[in-house]
Amino acid sequence: MNGIPFVKMHGLGNDFVVFDGRRDPAVLDLDNATAARIADRKTGVGCDQLIVIEPARDDLADAFMRIRNNDGGEVEACGNATRCVASIVMGELGRNDAIIETVVGLLDANGLADGQVTVDMGQVRLDWRDIPLSEAVDTNHIPLSLGPLSDAVGVNVGNPHAVFFVDDAEAVDIEKFGPILEHHEMFPERANIEVCSIIGENQIRMRVWERGVGVTRACGTGACAVGIAAARRGLTGRKTDVILDGGKLTIEWLPDDHVLMTGPVATSFQGFLHSSLLGAH
Repeated sequence: MNGIPFVKMHGLGNDFVVFDGRRDPAVLDLDNATAARIADRKTGVGCDQLIVIEPARDDLADAFMRIRNNDGGEVEACGNATRCVASIVMGELGRNDAIIETVVGLLDANGLADGQVTVDMGQVRLDWRDIPLSEAVDTNHIPLSLGPLSDAVGVNVGNPHAVFFVDDAEAVDIEKFGPILEHHEMFPERANIEVCSIIGENQIRMRVWERGVGVTRACGTGACAVGIAAARRGLTGRKTDVILDGGKLTIEWLPDDHVLMTGPVATSFQGFLHSSLLGAH
């Protein structure tokens, strides 16, 4: 068939259009508008994020992963997509481990016997300059409130997150408050917004408004941020199950400040991108 091949994948319903720029160099030069057209659920393929696998720059890495949100803008990290790309690369290599390179560094991934994938999302950053925030505040208690949400925890897991703890995450209108908080002046690079509640011992219910995307069924870096925030507040231990709209991710915050994320990956279908989606309208 004519067109550029792609794979539609998801991690707990957080879905991706994955291109292989190693075989199809044309996708290495996608601009923001083209990426947004492909990601459009009405007129394109449809996805939360668009992923391009590229040749590794670092000799230690097996592949480089470039990430674009469905608004077309490039972002630094995506935990669920990392698991998906790692599963592709591990399958190619015939191994149960891979090193995926991103713009913020190298991520180690391991395939488990049950088909899940664990990714070391790297070292967490908690200083206000690293989140980043617009002013010097305690990142464990950011003085920020809107409606039922207040007293956020700031975490950077390759991208910025603000975590709010409430009694009942289901009761919060995240579609109303999420976009306002994403663009709050406290976050010069905007932020992913997580609303969560403790539902059991080391169990957290989480809902998310993703920066540049909106509400999604799952967010891997968000789950990491929530697990870290809960441990910082003494609400859980350092290993937690985070329950998202799409299912469960297991998060472990290691003593060296690296954070491990374990969860499933799935392939929905493969296809070919029509050339009309690549051209300007």
